[in-house]
Amino acid sequence: MNLLARNLVLSFETSCDETSVAVIENGNQILSNIVATQIKSHQRFGGVVPEVASRHHIEQITSCIEDALTEADVTYDDLSAVAVTYGPGLVGALLIGVAAAKAVAWAHQLPLVPVNHLAGHIYAARLVEPIEFPAMALVVSGGHTELVYMPEENRFQIIGETRDDAAGEAYDKIGRVLGINYPAGKPVDELAHQGKDTFNFPRAMDSDENFDFSFSGLKSAFINTVHHADQLNESLSKEDLAASFQQAVVDVLSDKTVRALREFPVKQLILAGGVAANKGLRDRFTSDLAAFPQTKLELVPLSLCGDNAAMIGAAGEMLYRHGERADATLNADPGLEFDWLKDEIK
Repeated sequence: MNLLARNLVLSFETSCDETSVAVIENGNQILSNIVATQIKSHQRFGGVVPEVASRHHIEQITSCIEDALTEADVTYDDLSAVAVTYGPGLVGALLIGVAAAKAVAWAHQLPLVPVNHLAGHIYAARLVEPIEFPAMALVVSGGHTELVYMPEENRFQIIGETRDDAAGEAYDKIGRVLGINYPAGKPVDELAHQGKDTFNFPRAMDSDENFDFSFSGLKSAFINTVHHADQLNESLSKEDLAASFQQAVVDVLSDKTVRALREFPVKQLILAGGVAANKGLRDRFTSDLAAFPQTKLELVPLSLCGDNAAMIGAAGEMLYRHGERADATLNADPGLEFDWLKDEIK
């Protein structure tokens, strides 16, 4: 097989607590996707400690590169480009990936492609099947809840975002109240399927005309309910608490997205990000999208919902074809938004 006929991208993802390096072919085929997780290191702290995450990235990045190339059965000479997440994320963690990617690109005279982490989550769908435009994506992760409209490839417009806590953050915070260790998303989801929505927690901004989200009030209502019961020495069902919380999250995410689909008809809706692995959310979207036969629902596979370099490679190959390049001055941008590739909706 002629390797020169392929676009092979070596990609890096170190925005938080996963050290990941992948080799992606033509933006849609995973040749390797090495992920070194740090969850056990952070669990005893109840969340990600930035300094600890950075140290783990330093320890893991070199072996991840070697494993990714070995598993893909390619060498540096076979590569077309190097892609890397440069934001948003933890600044120290991002710097490790950016430094490693710049070193590889410089040493092997390869183009360096900067990738927005959220664009990576969206383009993870490309690893399943082609994205059909116009498209829309709901990115729901630990630190982000974004509703993104994409009229065509490499054009992004945020039409809705969280104004405070992201959905994933809210899950982790109420998980601590329930005695669930970080990360709490999956255990809360499992508990929710054993209970009923009996607490009727608030659906903040659900009826507002905009497409923005807010989960801080929901989180506070949940915590206040539990603390009030504790003061009265009352016992509440953890299953019903989890079910009530999750139902409130799912209702708002789904209601806002459905309204957005009516205003911006699209061929494809992508559900992406770590919280997109939530079974309750996936079931609800599968049900609601039945009312939109013209829109295909693309659920990013569970294995690609969390942070990984394969999604960065999928987005990076697309950006590479569109001429996006960075040089040795590329730096981590922890507060990066979609502004650098935003365009007006037309």
